[in-house]
Amino acid sequence: MANLDAAIEQLLNVEKQMRLAGEVAGTRKAVTDILQLCFDARAWKTLNDQIVVLSKRRGQLKQAVTAMVQQAMQYIDETPDVETRIELIKTLNSVSAGKIYVEIERARLIKKLAKIKEDQGHIAEAADLMQEIAVETFGAMAKTEKIAFILEQVRLCLDREDYVRAQILSRKISPRVFDADTSKEKKKPKEGDNVVEEAPADIPSLLELKQIYYELMIRYYSHNNDYLEICRCYKSIYEIPSVKEDPAKWTPILRKICWYLVLAPHDPMQSSLLNSTLEDKNLSEIPSFKLLLKQLITMEVIQWTTLWDTYKNDFENEKASGESLGEKAAEDLKQRIIEHNILVVSKYYARITLKRLAELLCLSVQEAEKHLSDMVVSKALVAKIDRPMGIVCFQTAKDSNDILNSWAANLDKLLDLVEKSCHQIHKETIVHKAVLKV
Repeated sequence: MANLDAAIEQLLNVEKQMRLAGEVAGTRKAVTDILQLCFDARAWKTLNDQIVVLSKRRGQLKQAVTAMVQQAMQYIDETPDVETRIELIKTLNSVSAGKIYVEIERARLIKKLAKIKEDQGHIAEAADLMQEIAVETFGAMAKTEKIAFILEQVRLCLDREDYVRAQILSRKISPRVFDADTSKEKKKPKEGDNVVEEAPADIPSLLELKQIYYELMIRYYSHNNDYLEICRCYKSIYEIPSVKEDPAKWTPILRKICWYLVLAPHDPMQSSLLNSTLEDKNLSEIPSFKLLLKQLITMEVIQWTTLWDTYKNDFENEKASGESLGEKAAEDLKQRIIEHNILVVSKYYARITLKRLAELLCLSVQEAEKHLSDMVVSKALVAKIDRPMGIVCFQTAKDSNDILNSWAANLDKLLDLVEKSCHQIHKETIVHKAVLKV
């Protein structure tokens, strides 16, 4: 220990001379040598003390502090126990706090500390630590590392069930960033540009990050049972080349896309996704699901009992296979089939009795009325119920202006047809006269 103290003292004098002379390379070598001596002697407390002392020296060079922090970070994994590791990380964190030239190192330190806290079961503490760092403002950090850091923040928020903050953090990542063509990126920075560091080897590639992002968003949307958004997330995962080329990967995802399309409320976006999924050639590999989607776009009443008997096993298997399709999904599936049937009835009937509507839907009169009212309130269709008479009218009462406009449009069409007919007759007459003259 005495030898160590003497060697450190000697190097501190060298460091002082170099620093006062403004020698960057010499100062950097002196501070790293001091840390290396402490590490070789496994004197962890002395190492922490020297890091603090060296960083606080008057007029300490930025390059020396950066070299010191980077050197000490390599020792973190060599520490004998968790307490020593946490102590070293906290020392480096305090040294790098507020220094913009070691902001990337500080972000990596916080990530390591959060991982330790998470392993110890302190999820909330780990999430709070990660939220302190706003990596989106770091110009020198690699794009993939930034995204990976933000995704880690989102994951910890979801683990602690803080869904509001998870959504705020997820908005820092634009989904368009995953579709960028990395081959077209400029390789050599121009003079005056920020030098972007290379991402560490353990950071996933952009396409792997895309999958992680959408898997986290599925967890977020599952909390609110937002089936259409979950479907769109699965659709994005399905489009990843590594997934689309492997049937073992895309088959379960395509099944989930089909289920969430069926569960999603009827609207233009859902219809568009439904039709595009039906055009997918891969859907022919799972014919039962193709039939399920076809039933939804066919304007025919679907018998709930028959449908449930056919797909019950598939539904239960899907539910058992993972975190998706929660308890509420079976009720929502029945609700969607009822809504589909009501829309079908509204297409075929202008007026119908509530009793007959309930028979077609296989429901009681009260249930049929409730579902119909809910759809009218959500503006999914237009209907009026005459309760004393028990009649439902699906026709909308037209405004007098609308009626006049429709008549005017019809007259325009009629006159256009007459004009075209006259033109054709005139043309034929001229041709006929020309033939006679010849």
